[in-house]
Amino acid sequence: MATVVPLAEAVADLVHDGDSVAMEGFTHLIPYAAGHEIIRQGRRDLTLIRMTPDLIYDQLIGMGCARRLVFSWGGNPGVGSLHRFRDAVQNRWPGPLEIEEHSHAGIANAYVAGASGLPFAVLRGYRGTDLPGRTANIKPITCPFTGEELTAVPAINPDVAVVHAQRADRQGNVQLWGITGVQKEAVLAARRSLVTVEEIVEELEPRPGAIVLPGWAITRVCEVPGGSHPSYSAGYSSRDNDFYLAWDEISRDRETFAAWMREHVL
Repeated sequence: MATVVPLAEAVADLVHDGDSVAMEGFTHLIPYAAGHEIIRQGRRDLTLIRMTPDLIYDQLIGMGCARRLVFSWGGNPGVGSLHRFRDAVQNRWPGPLEIEEHSHAGIANAYVAGASGLPFAVLRGYRGTDLPGRTANIKPITCPFTGEELTAVPAINPDVAVVHAQRADRQGNVQLWGITGVQKEAVLAARRSLVTVEEIVEELEPRPGAIVLPGWAITRVCEVPGGSHPSYSAGYSSRDNDFYLAWDEISRDRETFAAWMREHVL
């Protein structure tokens, strides 16, 4: 059952060196504040999982937190490359980074399999791409009923799932709306979960299109207003487009990046 605690306490309790950590949120509700706390606490050798790693994973990688990345697209949305990610892959700075690349559909289905207690997911996908030849965890499988050749990917069951949402009540039930991505699936697939929210309320009011993650499926909830910045939280904040543009220059140079992180995160 979820308990409401400060963010630093939640990260200390839930995220350990060597863990697999999924930090989800698609376009908005990206858990930047939680990612920054992981950096501050100096976690190392993490396997980072995310459908669309963007700036927060660029920061985690550049600060030496990651050993491996499982993903389906990586970049600075609307701007270009993730320079710290690129530097780690090409130059092994600040250390080597293993990568496992999938399609969006593959990652989404792998979360669903994990949430369903299944060992793998089956989908029509990857055919016509070179990903099966480059990613060991993509395998052909023959349907036992029709003989059709499909694709299998192993279930994703992170040690920790981290997401951001709009609201939670004091019992730890979480409400989110807007573009929901795979937050629900990641939380239900994970062994432990941390949800940061814009606010804690006495009661969750019904809202069209909203989903509720029940408190029994969540480990820790933290009230962190603005916890998705520079992304946005629908109904609470706007996207900081200027920061995404600025990050392209900040992250190009190792020293400039390190100085920015020391000033703004550490």
